[in-house]
Amino acid sequence: MSRWATGGSAGAALNGRLRESVGVTPHTEPTSTQPPVAGTIQSVSRALRAIEFVAASPEGVTAKEIGAHLDLAVPSTYHLLATLIESGYVIHLAHVHRYALGYRVRLLEQGLERQLQVPSQIADAIRRLHLEADAAAYYAVYREIDVVIAHVVDSERRPRVRVLDVGFHEATHATAFGKVMLAAMTPEDRDGYLVRVGLRRCTDNTIVDRPALEVHLAQVRKSGVALEVGEFQVGLSCLAAPVLSPAGAVIASVAISLPSPDFAVRRWELERAVRHGALVATRAVSRGGPSPSDRR
Repeated sequence: MSRWATGGSAGAALNGRLRESVGVTPHTEPTSTQPPVAGTIQSVSRALRAIEFVAASPEGVTAKEIGAHLDLAVPSTYHLLATLIESGYVIHLAHVHRYALGYRVRLLEQGLERQLQVPSQIADAIRRLHLEADAAAYYAVYREIDVVIAHVVDSERRPRVRVLDVGFHEATHATAFGKVMLAAMTPEDRDGYLVRVGLRRCTDNTIVDRPALEVHLAQVRKSGVALEVGEFQVGLSCLAAPVLSPAGAVIASVAISLPSPDFAVRRWELERAVRHGALVATRAVSRGGPSPSDRR
């Protein structure tokens, strides 16, 4: 993939992040009418879909609801739930006759965070950007062809955008950091990626027309920054710039987010901070230490 070359209660919080992630995914939920993909194990896919369905409910779900969602007979539903309970990924809330996430799910989140952990120099650069811009700051990388947030620095005064946690990999066409990474893909890689994930409308401002998106990405490449105003969430704006490898290829992006009224007042100040943050992160990459995008 070539890029352009110029220039953490714990359980409740985890349930919330999983519910929010399910809420913003641009993918169409698989249904029983869709044939299984060749080479996949249907029982495993069904179990994972059951976990996602349980995660999407704040109060848990009943066996009947799970069965209806998966189009499973009652006995098969209980066999599946028994397996997930034994594995620790689902628990039975007997007093309310519902099923909720088990505590082993936490291990998956912790493992993902370890695999996406950035070098200390990058973490320091993103913290500096947070302080300089007085805004929530993000660092996103390629993971194969996906674009994923690897690090976030925020504060009570400047909180991150809801759902934009480490591991978030959706709606690249509607986020500034995602646009930087999309713009740097080859046309072939971008075509394949967008065909797979689609162009979900997050707000009325989201660009969902492919030709219009290509024009927008060309401007991102030309200007060296990406901007979105209310495209991902109403009332929020984001600005991002690319992080380059020693060879000049885009390997990551830094970004900040703010409420749109604050952003409008500080637009040019924020762009200077983001460009400087990208430069600091680029220098940190050059000083060594693999980033998550290098561990592919």
